[in-house]
Amino acid sequence: MKTPDIFYVEDDIDYAFFMQSAVQEVKDSLNLTIVEDGAEALLKLQRFAESKTKPKLILLDLNLPGLSGLDLLKFIRDIPYLKSIPVILFSTSDNPDDVKASMEFGANAYLTKPDGYDNLVKCVHSVHDFWFNQHLRLN
Repeated sequence: MKTPDIFYVEDDIDYAFFMQSAVQEVKDSLNLTIVEDGAEALLKLQRFAESKTKPKLILLDLNLPGLSGLDLLKFIRDIPYLKSIPVILFSTSDNPDDVKASMEFGANAYLTKPDGYDNLVKCVHSVHDFWFNQHLRLN
């Protein structure tokens, strides 16, 4: 399994497709891995930990079937090898309680999914500029 730059957990197949396109448009050399549910994501992340590889950034949808984005975030923060990976909750919810819970469980950021493809590209561009050009360069 190739180590992704971005590990994205998203159960909406259409939105995942748009994200894949937006990431390629922003920087086509980024490797994006998309997983559709929290349980599958946890298994893949545990395999990364076992193989001593890890993604550079994790994007989590909040509302996932089975294991929610918050539950998955708790597991990520409990796995020593993975807990240093930046995690962004990426959700349609703009509920302040969801934002607060995400921060309390260790998210590095919380973004509300933008409407429309052009706005998604702008959002991905901002995430890339900050997390890959600024933050990861500092670490």
